[in-house]
Amino acid sequence: MILIDINGYLLILIMKKKNHILLKDLEVYKLARELSKIGWRIYNGLNWQDKKIMGDQFITATDSFGANIAEGYSRYHYLDKIKFFYNARASLTEANEHWLEILQERAKVKEDDYQGYKKVADQASLKLQNFISAVYRAKNNIK
Repeated sequence: MILIDINGYLLILIMKKKNHILLKDLEVYKLARELSKIGWRIYNGLNWQDKKIMGDQFITATDSFGANIAEGYSRYHYLDKIKFFYNARASLTEANEHWLEILQERAKVKEDDYQGYKKVADQASLKLQNFISAVYRAKNNIK
């Protein structure tokens, strides 16, 4: 509580503690950032032609995963949030299940980077699905 004197009037401000989690503290966003780091390492290991053919799309989809989480998290309406979280899920699927597999088939990615990406992507996918479910539950609990 804060007391402020304005022209002889006592103004009382009650400060309410916010239960808002910062984007950088969200587990699913932390995983998205980790994927971007691994993805960038994979991308940097490609030659110019491979970057142009596969790498650009791979890193764009990887980074789009985190970007869509960030944009959805900043939206007010739950349906708006969900739309971006679904887009994030699609980007993760594109990067992980399509482009990374193509890079692996063509022997363009180191095995430890491949396994590391897969591990983080699996965790991120589960966290994102749980996050989407939590947004739906929160909406249903607020009346």
